[in-house]
Order: sequence, then C-alpha cells, then structure tokens
Amino acid sequence: MLSNIRIILINTFHPGNIGSAARAMKTMGLSNLCLVTPQRFPDPDAESMAAGAQDVLAAARVFQTLDEAIADCSMVIGTSARTRNHTFNRPMLTAEICADKLVAEAARNPVALVFGQETMGLTNQELEKCHYHVSIDANPEYPVLNVASAIQILCYDIRKAELRKSEPDFSGNEAEEYPLARELEYFYEHLEETLNNINFIIKQHPGLVMTRLRRLFNRARPEAKELNMLRGILAAVQKSVSSQNSPITKDNE
Repeated sequence: MLSNIRIILINTFHPGNIGSAARAMKTMGLSNLCLVTPQRFPDPDAESMAAGAQDVLAAARVFQTLDEAIADCSMVIGTSARTRNHTFNRPMLTAEICADKLVAEAARNPVALVFGQETMGLTNQELEKCHYHVSIDANPEYPVLNVASAIQILCYDIRKAELRKSEPDFSGNEAEEYPLARELEYFYEHLEETLNNINFIIKQHPGLVMTRLRRLFNRARPEAKELNMLRGILAAVQKSVSSQNSPITKDNE
C-alpha cells in the first residue's frame, strides 16, 4: 500500500534536499519518489545525503510537469506553511487526517503528496491541481520547516496511519471509486470548452470562472460515476448548442 503513495518534489534547487527526502521516506517505509524538473539530479550531493537510502534515490522518476507526475493519481494533496491565495482557500487538512486519507485511497489507486520549491513552496496554480491542502501544526511564531523535515513529519504520520488501518475504528476507508487526475483535467477542459460555447465565459475576459469551478469540484471531489454523468451533461449541452447553431437547409426540389 505504501508503494502507492507518491512523494513529489517540484523544481528542487539543492540536490542534498532530494537525498534527505529519500532518507526521510525510507525510514518510514515509503519508496516512491518523483521529481518534477529538479535543477540538479543526479548529483553527488543527493547521493551523500541519502545515506542508506540510495535505492530510493536510484528508483526516483523525473517528470517535466506536475500534470505528468500526478496523471494516474486519484488523490493529490499539496503542502504549504500557509494558504497562499486568501480568495480561494483550499480544503485544509491536519497532518494526521492527510495521512489517513492517503493510506485509505492508496489501497486502490496511486496517490500523491506534493512539495514545492524550497524557497517558494507551491504556487497557486500548483495548488489548483490538488484536492486538499495540508499544513503542519508548527509554532505559529515561526512555522518554518525545511523540505526534508516536512517530508519526515508527514511520512511519519503516514507510517502511523498505515499501522492504524487494521484497527476496527479506522475511519479512512472509502468504498467509492474516484477519477484520476488526468480524467479531472479532461473534465475541466470539457467544461471550459462548453462554457465558451454558450458564452458563459468570454474568451477575451475569462475572469476567475475556471479557478472558482476548479476549487468547487476539487472540494466536492466527485466520484468517477458522478464525473462521467457531468461529462454526459456537458456533451448534451454541446450537442444542443451545435444543433441550434446549424444552418437550416431545404431539400432540392
């Protein structure tokens, strides 16, 4: 189950942090490390900081975009010290609840815990790709953790959740099937196309419509069957609009 939990680092600039992340993961039984556009990798500094976790480092996969790294994941959780966009707050989880959700969902599909660049964290655009947002309950006067420390803490909670899952009162298990990240992206593309077709969105002045709708559907987290129903509705709307806009022709006599 833990092999289905993907730790993703975005644009890491110090390779030593990649090695430290591998070490933090291995101590808690995780091994699925993914890197999005790391600035230096492979690198001797990463090897040195990995200590006994070179196997995790050697198996790390490198992606060019976050979309590629999470395409087959059914749950994506982003990490940050604070909510960066106060207008569009994402659903916030504690570390413990985050771990329960990841462990439960990992029984069926790959899931991802995403960390941003060391100095900037996750951007608002990257957070829009996430179903939830997790923050470590640190000292409010100085809630600053380096990325390896944050990975260690959250992986520890994942380890505890894995050990708890066999307990009768473990509440993380969910029977529903959820769409993968790439399927959600197809839905958002379909939704935007349809809203453009009915002039709900003006291409020259799109505003924040899709940002708000992404937040709505990520928060609601529709099941796979529900998403298919929504796409069916969109297809029916497009067919109706196309029919109304088709020119009327007369048969030749």
